[in-house]
Amino acid sequence: MQIVMFYHSLLSDWNHGNAHFLRGVVTELKSRGHNVIVYEPVDAWSLCNLITEHGGEPIRGFRRVYPGLESIRYDTTNINLNEALDDADLVIVHEWNEHELVSNIGKHRAKVGGYRLLFHDTHHRSVTDSSSMAAYDLTHYDGVLAFGSVIRDLYLSNGWTKRAWTWHEAADTRVFRPMRDGAVEGDVVWVGNWGDDERTDELRTYLLEPVHELGAKTRIYGVRYPDHARKTLKNMGIDYAGWLPNYDVPKVFGRYKATVHVPRRPYTRALPGIPTIRVFEALACEIPLVSAPWDDIEGLFTPGKDFLVARDGNEMKEHLGMLMNDQKTARALAEHGRRTVLARHTCSHRVDELLHIYEELEAGD
Repeated sequence: MQIVMFYHSLLSDWNHGNAHFLRGVVTELKSRGHNVIVYEPVDAWSLCNLITEHGGEPIRGFRRVYPGLESIRYDTTNINLNEALDDADLVIVHEWNEHELVSNIGKHRAKVGGYRLLFHDTHHRSVTDSSSMAAYDLTHYDGVLAFGSVIRDLYLSNGWTKRAWTWHEAADTRVFRPMRDGAVEGDVVWVGNWGDDERTDELRTYLLEPVHELGAKTRIYGVRYPDHARKTLKNMGIDYAGWLPNYDVPKVFGRYKATVHVPRRPYTRALPGIPTIRVFEALACEIPLVSAPWDDIEGLFTPGKDFLVARDGNEMKEHLGMLMNDQKTARALAEHGRRTVLARHTCSHRVDELLHIYEELEAGD
């Protein structure tokens, strides 16, 4: 089958978590013999920022880790959709694309036909910027892939689409796996971006203050940390290490005793049931995880067995302190979390789901 995908970027994961899942899905599809073509805009902000800050080495690193993956970079003003979509069986368009492109692909489908067309939503804008999401013209799309049932239901109840499926993110277990070399560099590591004040208070409550009070040797990776945030980390004795290529995260996880999940406010308040992809990836790497509160309404995991949940900062400090000092309990927790990911939440599972949706659409004709 020929699958054509329009996404923000395959090449760059700078402040772009969707690249993690995209890479894993494309790798899995190609391993099954499908021909996959990924298009990304030539001026994608993630790639532009990555190259500006780090040059070309991260792209070379990406090609070493994912030797079979490549994308076609296009100019949004003159892309030839007849050429791009020729012989396509399935086309997936991500929600970070421009409204005009999303509409034009739908019009192409209506005029030319011959392929199934799905829209893919992996963000909280259906709640936080609903007018922008409502402006996408999905008239000629077969439906929507939503990375949580709450978002799926919003598309249906708002009348933005007639069909929608829940398609959670997952771990690319070819890359995200236990990688311990025996060298422990510290106690707690966190990989995540500052988040435009969507979780500033939560980061202080569930990460910065607990590790500071524990005296835990802590390192934080991520981008878009303003000067005041960097100053805070320095004053609290926390090491800020800047951007980390996603393909290097497993090695880093392997050198620390625990990590933390701090969901952004829109997900905890309006979109329960949706963890960040870091939860899947951390558990796949078998590092003990403690999460700030989030409501797993879809039963993706078993809190208390796959990871621990801290209801407040004091509980976070207690959990992290225990994991730092009780190696047996920490190991049991980490192993249980990895087993859950391998059983239910890999990119292979998500490709199975995607192909089932495609078959469902084909059978409906």
